[in-house]
Amino acid sequence: QAALEITARYCRNEMEEYGRCVAASPASWQRDCHRLRLSMSRCAAAHPIVRQIRQDCAEPFAAFEQCLKENQASVTNCSDHVNAFLLCADQV
Repeated sequence: QAALEITARYCRNEMEEYGRCVAASPASWQRDCHRLRLSMSRCAAAHPIVRQIRQDCAEPFAAFEQCLKENQASVTNCSDHVNAFLLCADQV
């Protein structure tokens, strides 16, 4: 939650653009939104607490991203992966 709040606070525009892109491209968001994802990641990486969460929670985040790749047509199948990442982030 903390990482998302910090990202939302300091990188709101990047986060909103990425979210709109993913929602608009359910079948091809991986390709179509890659540039926006990088932009959001670069913005978030500038903040120490986000860097710490990315380091400490790399494994659950990678599992979430893998789930998204495997469930491009139904990203709601990845809610358990999201929850695992958020639980990790809350403990940083």
